[in-house]
Amino acid sequence: MSAPIVWRLKESKQRLVGGKCLSCGRVFYPRTRGCPYCGSRSIEEAALPREGRIISYTIVYSVTESSKFEAPLILALIDLGNARVIAELTDVRPEEVVEGMKVEAILRKIREEGDSGVIVYGLKFRPSILGGD
Repeated sequence: MSAPIVWRLKESKQRLVGGKCLSCGRVFYPRTRGCPYCGSRSIEEAALPREGRIISYTIVYSVTESSKFEAPLILALIDLGNARVIAELTDVRPEEVVEGMKVEAILRKIREEGDSGVIVYGLKFRPSILGGD
């Protein structure tokens, strides 16, 4: 991925923004041109909460060569209240993750683009620093 493309996509990769259907009122992530629930094309941008709870998760041990130093990866389905997202967890060991755990979005390095040297940043989730139930 070239530096200009990374720059153009940074808003969508670094902000937690979904779509809100003006017809049925549902909020969804990621934002698309049409509502995945009713098909309407009347969509507006919707900022999503940065904190949520883990609904379910999986641990990925078999990863690509570029991710081998980050293995295992923990992917979670996270309930943000008005929408759900699938995201990577960070700053936590696999044995510490539990369903219902409170998590928060945080900006982290996603990958480095080989020869170009471009570093791509995006959102991951970590255990909430506020903790609690």
